[in-house]
Amino acid sequence: MYATPLHTEWKDYKINVIDTPGLDDFIGEVISSIRVCDTAVILLNAQNGVEIGTEIIFDYVDKYQRPTIIAINQLDHEKANFQSTLEEAKNFFGPAVTVMQYPVEVGPGFNAIIDLLKMTMYKFPKTGGKPEKLPIPESELENANKLHNELVEKAAENDEKLMELYFEKGNLDEDELRDGIKKGMMNHQVFPVFCLSAKNDMGSGRLMGFIDNVAPSAVDMPAEILEDGSEVKCDPKAPTRLFVFKTLVEPHLGKLSLFKVMAGEVVQGNDFQNEKTDTTERIGQLFILDGKNRIQVDRLKAGDIGATLKLKNTNTSDTLNAKGARGNIDEIHFPEPKLRTAIVIKNKNDDEKLMLALHDIHAEDQTIRYRYDKEIRQLILSTQGDLHMNIVKWRLQHLHKMEIDFEAPRIPYRETIQKPAEANYKHKKQSGGSGQFGEVYMRIEPYFEGLPNPKDLNVKNTEVHDLPWGGKLVFLNCISGGVIDNRFMPSIIKGIMEKMLEGPLTGSYVRDVRVAVYDGKMHAVDSNDISFKIAGMMAFKEAFHAAQPQLLEPIYEVETEAPEHVMGDVMSELQTRRSVIMGMDSRGGYQIIKARTPLAELDKFNAALRSITQGRAKVKSIFAEYAPVPNEIQKKLTEDYRKIEVDNHH
Repeated sequence: MYATPLHTEWKDYKINVIDTPGLDDFIGEVISSIRVCDTAVILLNAQNGVEIGTEIIFDYVDKYQRPTIIAINQLDHEKANFQSTLEEAKNFFGPAVTVMQYPVEVGPGFNAIIDLLKMTMYKFPKTGGKPEKLPIPESELENANKLHNELVEKAAENDEKLMELYFEKGNLDEDELRDGIKKGMMNHQVFPVFCLSAKNDMGSGRLMGFIDNVAPSAVDMPAEILEDGSEVKCDPKAPTRLFVFKTLVEPHLGKLSLFKVMAGEVVQGNDFQNEKTDTTERIGQLFILDGKNRIQVDRLKAGDIGATLKLKNTNTSDTLNAKGARGNIDEIHFPEPKLRTAIVIKNKNDDEKLMLALHDIHAEDQTIRYRYDKEIRQLILSTQGDLHMNIVKWRLQHLHKMEIDFEAPRIPYRETIQKPAEANYKHKKQSGGSGQFGEVYMRIEPYFEGLPNPKDLNVKNTEVHDLPWGGKLVFLNCISGGVIDNRFMPSIIKGIMEKMLEGPLTGSYVRDVRVAVYDGKMHAVDSNDISFKIAGMMAFKEAFHAAQPQLLEPIYEVETEAPEHVMGDVMSELQTRRSVIMGMDSRGGYQIIKARTPLAELDKFNAALRSITQGRAKVKSIFAEYAPVPNEIQKKLTEDYRKIEVDNHH
C-alpha cells in the first residue's frame, strides 16, 4: 500500500532503498519514489513473468529515464521459468533488456548463477549466503561466451572510445565493461538482468555489489531542472535544496515529510524557504527511516533521503531552498483518477471531520482526489481503482470512526429546447395593504451563434449572458409603450436565471436559450421586483415545456489501449455502453480504440475492462461535448425527477 524507505551500509557506501507496492492502484506511491530514485530495480517473479502492474509502472520508469535493473526472483520455485520470463521482459521493456546473469538450473535445484560480467560461476550452499566462485563449466561455456559477447557489444555501443577498444582488442576488460554498462544504463539502453532467490539468500549479494560499484549514483545522474530551466547538480557544496516527495500523516505525531537532498547538506535547526507557499520552514528534527523505525541524525548530504516532522506549509512536490537559492524543482506529475464515487455520510455532524480526514488522505496520496460538486450536490471521491477506493473507505470507517457509504455519482445533465414557444404568466397576490402584481408575455427559442433577431418584434435591447456551466442565455427586451417599466427587467432575468439553475425536466442546468419579453402589465401600486421575478420564472417554465425540451448528456473522448487479442471484447464492451467508435491505431503490440462515450456509461467501465484484459488496458478520458440523450432515456430520467418532486412536495 505504501512506499517504504530503508537503508543499508554496503562496504563503504550507504544505499537508500524505497520499496514500492506493485499494484497500479497505488501508482502514486511508485511515481513519487521513481521521481527521486537514481536506479530502479524491477522485480519479476520467475513463475509469473511480467505481471499486470509492472507494465504500467515501467511507463513511469521510462518517462523519467531512470537507470533500470531487472531482477528475476523465485528461481527456486518448481514452476519457475527463467527463459520465458526473460522473453516477456524483452517484449515489454524492449531491446535494452540485457542478460548479465543466467541460472544453471531453475526450480528446487537452483543453486548456481553464471555471471557474464565477471565470467564466473557463483555456486551457493544449501542455506544460501556467500557463494563459491568457480570457473564456468565446460557444458555452459559456449552459451556463456555468446551472451558475454552480446553484453560487451551492448556496453561498447554507448561510448565511442569503448567501441574503438572493442574493435581493436575484440573484447573489453571488466573495468571497461562496467564503464560501458553504467553509460548504457544512464542512456536507458541497457537494463541488466540479475538472478535471485530472495527467500534462500541466493544472488542478492551480487546484486548489491553491482548497485554499489556499477549502477549510477545521485552524483552520476543528470542535473535536476528548475521551473525556469536552470540546473541543480547533486553537489554537497552547493546551496542546499530539499525536494519533498512524500507526506505521511501520523495520528499522534502530525505530518512527516520525506525528502531527497538534491544539493548541499541539511543540518538540524536549518531554516528553508518554500517559494510555492512563500513561507519559512525550520527543520526541527532530522531522521532517516527504516520502515516504521525513525533514526535521528545530525545531518544529511546531497543524494540522501531523509524525513522531518511538522512542516506547516510544505506538501508533496514542494522545494525547500536554503537562503540565497531560488526556484522550484519540477513537481511530480500524478495521473488522473480512473474511478469516481459519491460519499454519503450517515451523521451530518461529521461533515467537517470528513473533510479534514480526506484532506489528510489526499496529502498522503495525491492520486486520490475529492471535491464537493455543487451542481450534482454530492461529495465526489476519485481514485485509481476499486481496491484504492475501498482502502479510503476502510480508513474513514476504522481510523477516523465515521459511518460512510458510497453511491453512484449523479450525471451533470444539461437541458435545452428544440423549437420556439410562447407563454404568459400573471402573478397576483392580495393580502391586506399593498399586494403583488406582475404579468409577463415571453417567447423562447433555441439559441445558436448568428441567430437573427425576430422580424415581428421590436428589439430595444439585447443582453448576452455567458453561463458559468457553458452555453448562453440571450435576453431581448421588446417592450413597447412602457407596459412594463425598464426597472423590472433585471427581476424578470433573475427569475429566468433561477429556473435555468434548476431546469424543468430533471432539475439540471439549462443552456442555449433566447428569451424575448414582448408584452405584459404592471400595477401602479402593487407591482414590485418580486412580482416580476415570479412572473418571469413561471412564464419561462411554461414556455420551456412547450418548446420540445431536450436533455443533453456529457460525452467523453475515451482512448483505450489494450492487447490485440482482446480487442473484439473491448469493442463489444464499448458498444454496449452507447459508444461511437471514432478510429483505431496500434502501438507496439497494443491496439488503441478511440471512442466517444456518455459519462453515464463510463462509471463501471474500468472494472469491466480490467476483467476483460486481466488489467492490461490503459484508459484516458477527456470531456468532449454535450449531446442529446436518446428519447427513451430522457423519458425515464424525466419521470424519475417528477416522482422525486412529488415525494418532496408531500
